[in-house]
Amino acid sequence: MGKQISFKLPEIDRKETQLNVETAIETYRMYLLTIPEEKLPKVTASYSLIPPSNTNGFHSTTEDIAIDRVDYEREREEYIERFRKAVNRLSKREREAVILRYLGEEELFDYEVYNQMGMSESYYHQNFKPRIFYKLALALRLEVYKKKEGES
Repeated sequence: MGKQISFKLPEIDRKETQLNVETAIETYRMYLLTIPEEKLPKVTASYSLIPPSNTNGFHSTTEDIAIDRVDYEREREEYIERFRKAVNRLSKREREAVILRYLGEEELFDYEVYNQMGMSESYYHQNFKPRIFYKLALALRLEVYKKKEGES
C-alpha cells in the first residue's frame, strides 16, 4: 500500500467565529427592518448665506442620495439573499433552531428553543448550537482561524 496523504486543518477560533456569526445575524435582522434616515432625499428647501458655487459636478445632491440609496438597497438585498442561502443549507432541525432563536417575529431564549425542540440543555449548548454556528460561519465565510505561534 502507498503512503496516505494527510494534512492538518487550521483550528477555528470559536469565540471570534461565534461573534462574527452573531454580528451577521444582527445585520440581517437590521437590514430587514431599516433604511437609514440620512439616505432619504430632502424635500424641504435649505437656505444659506453662502452663495452657491458652480462646479463641474454632474449630479445634484438629490441624485447623489438616490444613487447611494440604490447602491445600499442592492448591497442589502445581496446580503439578505446570501444569508438566506446560508441558512437554507442547514439541516431542517438546525434551520428550525436558527429561525426560532434569531429570525422569528419574537426572538426566543436558548432554553425555550431546546425545550420546544425536545433536546437536552447540555446537547443543545455543547453540540447542536456550536455546529450551527460553524456551518453558518463557513457558509458565510466568516470563520476566524487561530494563529499559530510565530505568526503575526
